[in-house]
Amino acid sequence: MTSAFDARLPAAGIRAVRASDRVAIEDFLRASKNFTTEEVETALELIDEALAGDPEYIVNVLFAGDGRILGYECHGPASLTDGTYDLYWIAVDPRAQRRGYGRRLLRAAEEDVARRGGRLLLIETSSKPSYAPTIEFYKRNSYHLEARIRDYYRPGDDKLVFAKGFTERT
Repeated sequence: MTSAFDARLPAAGIRAVRASDRVAIEDFLRASKNFTTEEVETALELIDEALAGDPEYIVNVLFAGDGRILGYECHGPASLTDGTYDLYWIAVDPRAQRRGYGRRLLRAAEEDVARRGGRLLLIETSSKPSYAPTIEFYKRNSYHLEARIRDYYRPGDDKLVFAKGFTERT
């Protein structure tokens, strides 16, 4: 990562991921204190699947006016369901956090789910103390805790499943 990053740059927009975005996404995922090496590799695999045209993974990036990637989200339809979607990843460059970029990315995913006729968006996350800001972020954005699976990831690290329903728009 370069030291010339200017986190004050306003976000210019959201668009589908491009192959040229992968390096920037990898850089800020690795810079995050929340993600393990294995988790970063999994996130990159989903990006690669989306770039290869797999319709199960929809990846969008938030970019600055100079084209720099500020964050990304990955969502897709949940297998064997009628209108249920999963938000697999949402991450903002640590140097650009706390500026509303995560909320913009989440809204983009929600709008896409609604546009596709989705009725439910699920988000799975960890209960580790380092995820407390993430959990609060979901709650502030009208997600409710639907399930807790104790010791799921490892002893003392529960899987939390947040949900938000969507009504049909006419």
